[in-house]
Amino acid sequence: MPFVVYIGDKLKAIRTKRLLTQVELAEKAGVNHSTIVNIERNHQEPHFRTIRKVAKALDVDPTELLGE
Repeated sequence: MPFVVYIGDKLKAIRTKRLLTQVELAEKAGVNHSTIVNIERNHQEPHFRTIRKVAKALDVDPTELLGE
């Protein structure tokens, strides 16, 4: 059985805590707005490089997005 990590809820919680919109986070992370939307809706499983970019933009360790 494959292991799938859904980080959408965690990402949204951290983003809203930082008072960022999806567009602002996408710009800070250097990714498309649709990427943030799809991750938050758990419609897309991001590459680890995308997780690193988003984590850096949020000033968190990438493992914070992957943890429970």
